[in-house]
Amino acid sequence: MIPPFLHAFPRRVVVFNPTGRYAARQVMAMREAGTPLVAGIALGKGGGTLEGLPLLDSLRELDAPADAAILYTPPEGTGATIRQCAAAGIATIVAAAEYVPLHDTLEAARAARAAGSWLVGPNTLGLCIPGQGLLGSVAPSFCKPGRVALLGRSGTLTLTVARLLTAAGIGQRIALHLGGDGVIGRNPHEYLPALRDDPDTAAVLYCGEIGGDKEYALADALAGFPKPLVATIAGRHAPSERQMGHAGALIGHAREGAAAKLAALQAAGAHAARTPYDAIEILKGLLPA
Repeated sequence: MIPPFLHAFPRRVVVFNPTGRYAARQVMAMREAGTPLVAGIALGKGGGTLEGLPLLDSLRELDAPADAAILYTPPEGTGATIRQCAAAGIATIVAAAEYVPLHDTLEAARAARAAGSWLVGPNTLGLCIPGQGLLGSVAPSFCKPGRVALLGRSGTLTLTVARLLTAAGIGQRIALHLGGDGVIGRNPHEYLPALRDDPDTAAVLYCGEIGGDKEYALADALAGFPKPLVATIAGRHAPSERQMGHAGALIGHAREGAAAKLAALQAAGAHAARTPYDAIEILKGLLPA
């Protein structure tokens, strides 16, 4: 399945729980970036507005179906909200909340897949397609249009690398934060088929991190991938068995460490970069002038 937002940027976007302090700021940023927000879903506040955005009590009150949803729902309600969006046929679902209960995420991710929805997150800043729009909190001012697809497991690192790429004159096809939890809706390797066939993507920059086995699935998927993939793994000096930052970043075994992951990706054909700065230098040599 192709991520819907890579085929065409969503035309009707709804925001769940948009009225909190953090969410309201992101609503303003998305509107400034040109994201076509059509409504906010805020139980008990239907009939009101948020900076001109109509508020509804329920998804059922939309006058036409939405094709993307941004969720600022608290962790304990995120799983149910994802399932609600999937049942409504919303193609792209971006779930911001951290600390969503694991079993809620497993159930919600399964429901989203079954419905054909593409779930980004939980625990994600979302994605920015420079020049087209923003779904979430990736700062558009850090990005510029280009041909490098940036995929990151850490939100902070995704933002930092987008800004470094832009400063180096390297534009992005997309800057996407996959999500920081151990279980997320879609894993890194699932983006490769779409990026392989995307004429606007010339190279992929993957910013991974310690913990879990997502990088090994990505390495397996690199066989036959026709475009250069540059990989860097954060956490070279992280101690084992200590959570670093968020749920997915924890070394429980040597294979979950940065060195082992980077070696596996390099053996599979990726261009290995010790740091994001090294990754940018490698990209400069790979991309056409």
